[in-house]
Amino acid sequence: MSASHDGAVDPRLSINQATIKHADLPTALRVTAEAGVQAIGLWREPVQEVGLATAASMLSDSGLRFTTHCRSGFFTMPEGPARRASLADNRVAIEEAATLAAAGAEGSTAILVLVAGGLPDGSRDLAGARERVRDAIGELVPDAAAAGVTLAIEPLHPMYATDRCVVSTLGQALDIAADFDPRVVGATVDTFHIFWDPDVLAQISRAGREGRIATYQVCDWKTPLPADVLLSRHYPGDGVIDLSTLTAAVIATGYDRDIEVEIFNADIWAADAASVVRRTADAFATTISPSLARAGGSARAD
Repeated sequence: MSASHDGAVDPRLSINQATIKHADLPTALRVTAEAGVQAIGLWREPVQEVGLATAASMLSDSGLRFTTHCRSGFFTMPEGPARRASLADNRVAIEEAATLAAAGAEGSTAILVLVAGGLPDGSRDLAGARERVRDAIGELVPDAAAAGVTLAIEPLHPMYATDRCVVSTLGQALDIAADFDPRVVGATVDTFHIFWDPDVLAQISRAGREGRIATYQVCDWKTPLPADVLLSRHYPGDGVIDLSTLTAAVIATGYDRDIEVEIFNADIWAADAASVVRRTADAFATTISPSLARAGGSARAD
């Protein structure tokens, strides 16, 4: 299988490191570059395993663009030591994102993906938890602005609302972001999490008008879901999401950055990382690249 009709990997494809979760950082960088993919999104844990300075050097040597740093957030708890510790860790993540973006190839972006966090123990107050997300981001904005980092609020599918993310729709993410400079606070548009929303196309358009699409991530959904619903993502094209329509809507806003494939799936994680990257490139070429070509958006605009 070739990665596109002419055998080339789409230049806008980025491999989110979660897709090859069990590969350490050197391996993830190597198999991504060897496959002809030009960009990668990293996760904090593998970076911290080798240390930030070493990770930045490895990334620089790889020649890859850096697209996102995943993930931070988790600040829905009420005021107290746990919330202060979370905000301190978010400030560390901001520094990591800035350092890695500076180390990546030309066109790298300093984007920190934020997952809000779930309901605090004993709480039923989703609205109050979302307000604490807004407050936390407000505290972090000066740090992010100083570092040149964009905080990308990621809405997660509602099945994660209580334990992982109280922000469930792109509209909710944009409502929180609206208080802040779009260069500093934006949104993560992830097909897995928002495809179901009857208002999704209008909200993508709104996100574009407001300059809030920090990153676009793709994968697919199919049922039945596994017992651990966190691990229910699939290669693009293997499920039911209308990726063509969603991608066309994102590109119509003028989004010209890389597009990450982010997959959480135990079977994919168990497979050889190099094979996963190649199959991801094939899937991207089949499902995403045609929409880019129709929009005249196959080439990046750095």
